[in-house]
Amino acid sequence: MRIHRKLALLIMGIAALVLASMAAPRSFGQERKVVNLAPTRGLPFNDGIVAGNTLYIAGQEGTDETSKLVPGGIGPETTATLENMQKVLKAAGFELKDIVSVTVYLADIHEFGDMNKVYRTVMPDPKPARATIQAAALVNNARVEISAIAVKQK
Repeated sequence: MRIHRKLALLIMGIAALVLASMAAPRSFGQERKVVNLAPTRGLPFNDGIVAGNTLYIAGQEGTDETSKLVPGGIGPETTATLENMQKVLKAAGFELKDIVSVTVYLADIHEFGDMNKVYRTVMPDPKPARATIQAAALVNNARVEISAIAVKQK
């Protein structure tokens, strides 16, 4: 009976160690580099984070240098959004061709075609994988917001 109890305690201890190691954050030896174009905005996120050879770009909107939406609707906003994304890429030492995945958030899915006209001319071939969804609302009453992941080839 004592052997069974000791064995059960040993198994529970091993299971606890395995679960704890699975839950522990891992850095895999990669340091994170913050990319922040406008840190004075006071928002609780960064424009991008570089981890290893990967850049995670936060959602960008079609704003000008004063953080106001550019006028003119979905076309000009998409152009400005992609320009803002390129600024984050450049600050991190990446290029448009390094983008592997994009998520596009539209305030109105009916503007998909107009957004695509601009997107198609800016994004190089081969185009990255992409998802496009309609959001109930975007910050600043934006028409479009785009986030991306870029990977630098070694």
